[in-house]
Amino acid sequence: MSHHHSHGHGHGHHHHPTPGDNGRAFGIAIGLNTAFVAIEFIYGFIANSTALMADAGHNLSDVLGLGLAWGAALLTKSAPTRRFTYGMRGTTILAALANALLLMVACGAIAWEAVHRFAHPEPVAGTTVSIVAFVGVLINGFSAWLFVAGSKDDINVRGAYQHMAADALLSLGVVISGVVIIYTGWSWLDPVVSLVLVVVIVVGTWSLLRESIQMVLAGVPASVDATGVTAYLAAQPGVTEVHDVHIWAMSTTETALTAHLVMPDGYPGDTAIDSIVEHLREYFSIHHCTLQVEQGTTKHRTCSLHDGLEAHAHDDHDHNHDHDHPHGHSHAH
Repeated sequence: MSHHHSHGHGHGHHHHPTPGDNGRAFGIAIGLNTAFVAIEFIYGFIANSTALMADAGHNLSDVLGLGLAWGAALLTKSAPTRRFTYGMRGTTILAALANALLLMVACGAIAWEAVHRFAHPEPVAGTTVSIVAFVGVLINGFSAWLFVAGSKDDINVRGAYQHMAADALLSLGVVISGVVIIYTGWSWLDPVVSLVLVVVIVVGTWSLLRESIQMVLAGVPASVDATGVTAYLAAQPGVTEVHDVHIWAMSTTETALTAHLVMPDGYPGDTAIDSIVEHLREYFSIHHCTLQVEQGTTKHRTCSLHDGLEAHAHDDHDHNHDHDHPHGHSHAH
């Protein structure tokens, strides 16, 4: 029996963007939004607009969300320790989940306020609110733009992007409804626009929430074709069976895999295994692999990926047996 470990630092490794690469974007966005919160609160106080002051509080939660995402991005660079052998990469997954939950909570608060305004209509300070909201469109829109590139490969950055984009959309809704109210006096338009935008944001945030929860639960990342991975491993020369295939997200940009390959003729050599590892990295974006080679001389109960990625019962005794097996281990970095 032989194990082969790939730690993603060897020859030919292709680095994917990490959240830390977006540090400048996070810094600028946090600075701009902090300044906007202060401006919005001051003008809300001057105009006696509880709506503006409440929105300043909401935007403060955006700064918190950006801070969480940035903090997680910085933690991914921390070195592994005895207790955290992968370092702190997983914090990006928690930050993405926190951002999705913050967005959902914010949407709930906005919807509640909109319903309350239906029952208790209040005069809207149209001009002041529209001007400040327009500034919000510019700041949030620019902040969202800073994260566009990074959001494609990293759901932590996507969380920050969606937070900023959602706020830009809300501010734009406030501008439009404010201008219409100035000329028509339709006060009911303000809560209606808020409710419509809440629905749009919730629909857009749902995938972020679902994907981040999936990662927290060690599910196969949406970007990885698990069936294709298993088929590729099963098709390798000398492999008669593949079992105990596990694929999970180590962070929002890195994926890990462990698998057992049954090869009756024994370990095929480092070159053959290195080729498999490189292919998994290049074509399936799996950065950390552990492949265990077996000759199939003992029985095992599997916990593999099959049709529909259904999980089967897993026998922990097999794992304990594997670790105590007297045969040598081959490590490649």
